[in-house]
Amino acid sequence: MHTPRLFRPYAVRMTDGHERWKERGVMLRVFVYVFATHAFAGFVWLLFYVGQNAQT
Repeated sequence: MHTPRLFRPYAVRMTDGHERWKERGVMLRVFVYVFATHAFAGFVWLLFYVGQNAQT
């Protein structure tokens, strides 16, 4: 039997938006971590490139 939205428990109504907000936060955190990891890897690669091509 389908329960009308009006009579759903308070916790169920409040978690809908809260879960979406938490999911968006997780996706943002994953994006930042992936971006930071790639930026750090690129910097390390650049150091190796410069070090290999340095004139001594």
